[in-house]
Amino acid sequence: MPDLPNEPFPAKPTRSVLFVCLGNICRSPLAEGFLRAALGGVDAHLASAGTGGWHAGDPPDARAIRAAADFGVDISAQRARQVCLEDFRTFDLILGMDRANVDDLRKLAPPDATARIALFREDLLGEARDVPDPYYGTPRDFAIVADLCRRGAAALAARIQAASNG
Repeated sequence: MPDLPNEPFPAKPTRSVLFVCLGNICRSPLAEGFLRAALGGVDAHLASAGTGGWHAGDPPDARAIRAAADFGVDISAQRARQVCLEDFRTFDLILGMDRANVDDLRKLAPPDATARIALFREDLLGEARDVPDPYYGTPRDFAIVADLCRRGAAALAARIQAASNG
């Protein structure tokens, strides 16, 4: 496993963020959509991806789209894709939505990776917990996950905006 930078928040400003879950149709598109909305016009490169590629090209799950819309955010134009090796050099920060995603990302990372890999809730909300996968759940489960993603995105947006102003 390559030695990846894992400081609490990188010394260099974060300008690019990749959110990663299993299939890229529930949690990571929600996080991307909420961060995009929270940043408004701040210049940042944002994306989401899955560790698996079986949903590549698909829109987010309809329940995720509804949960985001309940907060006034439209994620319907996003399309799923799988994590690729270039992501580890392109993005400053890669946030896995659960520990299995983070483990998979660390195994996939090439030796020349420059991205910092972290657990979403731990890095952004100070909670060493996974964002639960709502895929087999109810609309209420999607609402809970959407709120977690919204809160995490707001925390990250504040960091990015502070770095842009400093």
